[in-house]
Amino acid sequence: MRMTPVTTSKTRLPLFRPARTPLRSLAALAALMLAGASPVAAQIALTPENADRIRMAGATILFWNQAQRDQNFPAMEQQFPGTTARAAARPRALPAGRALDLPEAEAFMAANNTAGLIVVHKGKVRFERYQRGYSAEGRYTSFSVAKSLTSTLVGAAVRDGYIKSLADPVTRYIPELAGSAYDGVTVAQVLTMTSGVKWNEDYTDPKSDVARMYLMPVPAGADPTTAFLKTLSREAEPGSKWVYKTGETNLIGVLVTRATGKSLTQYAEEKIWRPFGMERDLFWMVDQSGQNIGGCCLSASLRDYARIGLFTLSGGKGVVPRGWFADATRAWSPVPGAGERGYGYQWWTGPAGSYQAQGIFGQLIHIDPKRQLVIAMSSAWPKATGSDLGAARARFVDQIKAAIDAGR
Repeated sequence: MRMTPVTTSKTRLPLFRPARTPLRSLAALAALMLAGASPVAAQIALTPENADRIRMAGATILFWNQAQRDQNFPAMEQQFPGTTARAAARPRALPAGRALDLPEAEAFMAANNTAGLIVVHKGKVRFERYQRGYSAEGRYTSFSVAKSLTSTLVGAAVRDGYIKSLADPVTRYIPELAGSAYDGVTVAQVLTMTSGVKWNEDYTDPKSDVARMYLMPVPAGADPTTAFLKTLSREAEPGSKWVYKTGETNLIGVLVTRATGKSLTQYAEEKIWRPFGMERDLFWMVDQSGQNIGGCCLSASLRDYARIGLFTLSGGKGVVPRGWFADATRAWSPVPGAGERGYGYQWWTGPAGSYQAQGIFGQLIHIDPKRQLVIAMSSAWPKATGSDLGAARARFVDQIKAAIDAGR
């Protein structure tokens, strides 16, 4: 069975086919494969201590106590190595709009350990508040919000000709996956998390795949993500079953780096961070090989998270193929037991055309195209996920929309 968008049975996955793959990409890919390393490995201090810290990251971060979350979420660059995408010389303005009357905000932020909340409506800031030591000058981690930015870099690589088609097998770009459960899986199936490969994303289980994916010893010169994913088995036909897998977004990050010959921060800086006018540098953690972790762990300012939402609303003209975000933010895969929610190209989809990037412990960029609305939150929930926490946040988002609709 092949998965089609849940919105309509007649829509096909688009196959973007630029005229040719640039020779510079092939040369960069060859150099990377010969070197067996990420292009940023030589640019950062990957000491044995750092490598050990990275290997333990999943088993460490998931089990921090509240005081550790409060201290470390705004300062991940002090805990782990990473690289940066430089901010724009002239940041995109976010002018103030009429203040939104939102009396519910104070109680919500206190109850959910929310450190920052911003509401941008029709390009203007209607509400912005910080607490818990966070400020407009700071950065805050966002965990799986990174997934949506990584998928956007896939779109950029397609438009630039580095990636020929979403129908390409992932082994075209990561040949060492040949013979594994990923043999025959397409880029599109990894983007939509329908590879059919078995995975455990239980954040409460230290033995889950997501907690231990960097714990396994890696042969010299091998990519850590690829080495771990090669050990997994297949549980379903590719394209037939959706399972949330952080490891696969890490794989997308490796694919983008292999295809472009650039780190994720280098490519993000070139295509999005500087051209769109981001205000502060982006920090993105790396694994023990120096590869930016595609599925996790970027840190940005609250206003720049809002600008990511504005970038999607703009359509990404000149950066991604025409219609990319329309395809990326539709429900290619249903989410079992989640009502109207679905999953696109690393974006969660919702009712009435809304979609969002979200990360554990309460990180969020919610986009409502019909209202021209972006809501961004940085939080330190008391646990990674929870239906109670998610439901409370969804109700609060609805309250924001109701306040806007009422003209408050």
